[in-house]
Amino acid sequence: MTLRCFFRLFASAMVVSLVSSCSTTKRLGPDDVLYTGVKKIEIVGADNQKVPGSVKAKVETAVDVAPNNYIKALKWRYPFPLGLWVYNNWPNPEKGFKHWIYEKLAEEPVLVGDVRPQLRTKMIETELDNSGYFRNTASYELIYNKKNPKKAKIFYRIETGPGYLLDSIELLPDTCHLYHKIDSLARVSTYLKPGNRYSTDSLSVARTKITNSLRNLGYYFFRPEYIEYLADSTITPERIALRMTIARNTPKFAKSRFRTGDITVYVNRNQGGGTPDTTVTRRGTIIRMMPSKLRTGLIPGCVTFREGKTFSVSDMNRTQTYLSRLGIFNYINIEAIPDTTSATPTLDVAIECTFDAPYEASIEANVASKSNSYIGPGVTVSVTNRNLFGGGEQLRVDLTGAYEWQTGHGSGGSMFNSYEIGINSSLAFPRLLLPRFIGLSRRNLNWTRFTLNADLLNRPHYFNMAQFSASMNYDWQMRRYFTYTFTPLKLTFIKMIRTTELFDSIIGANPAVGLSFRNQFIPQIGWSMIYDRAMNRDNLINVQASVAEAGNLMWTLWRACGVRGEKRLFGMPFSQFVKGTAQVVYSRRLSGENWLVTRVFGGIAHAYGNSAEVPYSEQFYVGGANSVRAFAVRSIGPGSYHPAGDRDNNFDETGTFKFEFNVEYRFPIVGPLHGALFLDSGNVWLLKDDPERPGSKLEGSTFFKDLAVGTGVGLRFDISMLVLRADLGIGIHAPYDTGKSGYYNMRSFKDSLAFHLAIGYPF
Repeated sequence: MTLRCFFRLFASAMVVSLVSSCSTTKRLGPDDVLYTGVKKIEIVGADNQKVPGSVKAKVETAVDVAPNNYIKALKWRYPFPLGLWVYNNWPNPEKGFKHWIYEKLAEEPVLVGDVRPQLRTKMIETELDNSGYFRNTASYELIYNKKNPKKAKIFYRIETGPGYLLDSIELLPDTCHLYHKIDSLARVSTYLKPGNRYSTDSLSVARTKITNSLRNLGYYFFRPEYIEYLADSTITPERIALRMTIARNTPKFAKSRFRTGDITVYVNRNQGGGTPDTTVTRRGTIIRMMPSKLRTGLIPGCVTFREGKTFSVSDMNRTQTYLSRLGIFNYINIEAIPDTTSATPTLDVAIECTFDAPYEASIEANVASKSNSYIGPGVTVSVTNRNLFGGGEQLRVDLTGAYEWQTGHGSGGSMFNSYEIGINSSLAFPRLLLPRFIGLSRRNLNWTRFTLNADLLNRPHYFNMAQFSASMNYDWQMRRYFTYTFTPLKLTFIKMIRTTELFDSIIGANPAVGLSFRNQFIPQIGWSMIYDRAMNRDNLINVQASVAEAGNLMWTLWRACGVRGEKRLFGMPFSQFVKGTAQVVYSRRLSGENWLVTRVFGGIAHAYGNSAEVPYSEQFYVGGANSVRAFAVRSIGPGSYHPAGDRDNNFDETGTFKFEFNVEYRFPIVGPLHGALFLDSGNVWLLKDDPERPGSKLEGSTFFKDLAVGTGVGLRFDISMLVLRADLGIGIHAPYDTGKSGYYNMRSFKDSLAFHLAIGYPF
């Protein structure tokens, strides 16, 4: 036996001995019992009727007390109570190293007396009363540990009794406008229907919704607590006769219906001071502190109030939103002030805005690495002018840089593998410029964007490629949850500056890939849509779809002019293809801040006419920090194809059809630190058969077998304005031949690992 093995065995024996000798109840008092969690919650409905999940959740919340060594997010009690071991067995002198260890690691025991199960049963009974189960009973029993009677779990038993239903609902008399509106709103409420189970939560939601509607109808000072309910359960067994009333202490002004009076907007300089300048417009008076760079018509276009019209809280919210979306103010406050001199109830509106700093600078960074020795950090430096011409125009310039080097075997004696630098600029106007093909109000704050981009990609062993693009985009919102973008013009120019003999040999062996790298123009027209909605606080959905076409208009014009064969623009061929993508992200709150997020993505592209292949920059790929995280970027596909050998290029691992599926469980750990468990799958395929890439064509019979699959864990540091993310992906299935049989076919566990550092959530 070697000395190293001896020490390992000795250390293991010492650890086992230490753990076995440690007690978690040594310091407990004679009457103290260590609480080790809830054994079971047994909920029995009347006549064995099913108890609603919302009621069960309330009961579980009432008894939700975490024992020691418990991860609440995972609802799991881990088996190594280090904190209790230290508390019970570690000496605690007044100072020194042992005192420091004790203070850092010791965890006081959670006792049954601390849980107070008697109080928990009373809380359960109260929750059931509020849910309409008035004949409920709740009890508990301590289940002692057979090996150590100083430990116990708690067993709760609940009998709900019958759920009381709403029988009759008496509303307010139709004697005034306020009562008439409350009556009308109550009649259409889904919560105030005969036959519904009585619930104080439902009644509270109903009166809150009624109040919100009233505040949009001029009753600005009305509050939910001014609506009261009187319930009588004595008339009909297991039925509730409900009556709605107005509280006696409701102030007179809360019953008054207000109209909008004078509207005044105060625009302050970000550095303070200045000389006031007053401008009267049809939507109010604008008082600017001069000097001020502000176009006169900008602010009125964001104000939705109308003098003399019924005052509405929704006008306050919309005005706040429209002013905020301009991006030029760091402080916006709207106040409604009663006009005591008016003969009728009137609210004057005072809007105070303070300019933000005219310039904003930011830096973003991300890093991705994989066990194949590649690492790739990137940095983006941005400068934004928030108000270029005084009308909320935003000029943004981004400088981007990224590089990738190989640190281990296969570096070929060169530290740098590739780098990319670029400059991106955009000028956005908060309105739709000509042509005005969309008849929308300016206050919806639609945008017209002009962009100019230049990018240089250098792969020293293969090529230098430059890409230039210019585009014009219209962004608008027609409905509450829908945002649209129309791109009437996007022109991209791709130029191969330099190629190496190695790259030429690779491309020569695969002409289809070579065509995707040729010098060319890409004239595009595109449309995209985003549907983003919170259906409720527990269900969020985001749907994105886009369609783009390239070259059709030019091909038609060239053909009309009699041009046959390959058609060119400025001596270069232009691409002709169609491309579409769709993505659905659904987020479901499981409990607290525990979320299950699911994503499905699909994309398709097809070249025709003037192009034999879709440009390389428009093809799809998988892998990386925001895709299948167990694999590097562009390292799998298309289909079951994989380049021979261990060559470090991935030029041919792109496709014209893409499918991706991701599911991620997100949970809080402590403070801003969150964790994640994820499962990713996906791949790309070709729509056309490529003999040089066998197995790459999309086939229904091999679709699921071709899906790369990986799982993993992650950490997120979320401070609201910034999310730092670290993900460790673990490969499960590679779609290509790895030399291993079975579904788990990774060559080794080490080679299946991929580590990614990034900013923001993956989806």
